[in-house]
Amino acid sequence: MFDLLFPFFLLVLFFLLLSLIWRIKARKYISSSTVASAYDAWTQDKLLERLWGEHIHLGFYPSGKNIDFRKAKVKFVHELVKWSGLDKLPKGSRILDVGCGIGGSSRILAEYYGFNVTGITISPAQVKRARELTPNGLNCHFQVMDALDLKFEDGSFDAVWSVEAGAHMNDKTRFADEMLRTLRPNGYLALADWNSRDLEVYPPSFFEKLVLKQLLEQWVHPNFISISEFGNILRSNKNSSGRVISENWNSYTNPSWYDSIIEGIRRPFAILSLGPFAILKSIREIPTILLMNWAFRKGLMEFGVYKCRG
Repeated sequence: MFDLLFPFFLLVLFFLLLSLIWRIKARKYISSSTVASAYDAWTQDKLLERLWGEHIHLGFYPSGKNIDFRKAKVKFVHELVKWSGLDKLPKGSRILDVGCGIGGSSRILAEYYGFNVTGITISPAQVKRARELTPNGLNCHFQVMDALDLKFEDGSFDAVWSVEAGAHMNDKTRFADEMLRTLRPNGYLALADWNSRDLEVYPPSFFEKLVLKQLLEQWVHPNFISISEFGNILRSNKNSSGRVISENWNSYTNPSWYDSIIEGIRRPFAILSLGPFAILKSIREIPTILLMNWAFRKGLMEFGVYKCRG
């Protein structure tokens, strides 16, 4: 009997150990430096890049069509460009990519659309890697900078682009202020972010509160706000034209969550080549990814896209 139960006990022990590591190693937001440290670590161990490629954001999956995980990420960039109107800008337009990661979107904006792109991130490791990945001659430049304290003159850019960076900002109003301040009059803002549903209109259940707590604490998020709330912040800003259009792209982006796990099965050597600890690191992220998938699928979280003019 013991011989039959022993493997089961080992499996339970293994999952209890993983749960303990998951909770102890939670990445709570304390200040912007904790965001920088988290992204430095993710970049230096190269696990995220090996699994997700050069785009550390969700993909765009057209309705009813199967599409490769990495191709979906590239498609997302092109879809947001088209939806936001950035494709109407002439070549040579100055674009600011706020929260540029390792430069995936910046390189597409420069290569396919001919823009002059400046990418900023709070992570020095990401800037270093973005520069390494950018071919000579491509009009992309990367700097370490806090999105809540942009070191650019008013009206410096023809467009501001930001994908999945706002959830890391502890002051969403200041985040909007800085982006719109650096945008020239009548310039374009294109933004995508993770939002909660309107929790005042639809208060979360006890279980939903627990899920939101983990989503905040595992991936250095200080808070989430709703699509309508951030839309109102943009609309009321003194540097905004006041016409803000927003949508919920959950139906287009949700397949990314399962795909991000399956990618580890598709590309096992991407993990194995980094050593045994990479396997534990990758397994450690699975509970958060599954919680994210559940939250977005159930509508507790929403993938907001926004466009407005300066």
